[in-house]
Amino acid sequence: MLPARDDVTLNRPDIYGQTPLLVAAESGHEGVVKMLLERGDINPDKQNRDGLTPLLCAARCGHEGVAKMLNPNEPGNDGQTPLVCAARSGHKGVVRMLLKRADVNPDKPDRDGRTSLQ
Repeated sequence: MLPARDDVTLNRPDIYGQTPLLVAAESGHEGVVKMLLERGDINPDKQNRDGLTPLLCAARCGHEGVAKMLNPNEPGNDGQTPLVCAARSGHKGVVRMLLKRADVNPDKPDRDGRTSLQ
């Protein structure tokens, strides 16, 4: 478990709106993601300034292990779900993993009405 420190704010975004969790998820660092999520004071769905969540970044980059740890239904600002993002990026493993989850709606459209199959 990552120790809590008063002088370190791990949910604080950088100038691009990226939190340590988002950067770790985008980079595929499963151990870091796990440690951050165990803290309990980290927002796992915090969006960066482009509206991307940690899971959207993990899905876009094909990091299946990270994607398993995060909320599969939190869309970005454009309404794009992690499933849509993974499908459009061609990451079959992440798509398969998300489709196996009962809490993932494969027909959920983005803001433009497109689903993961379009």
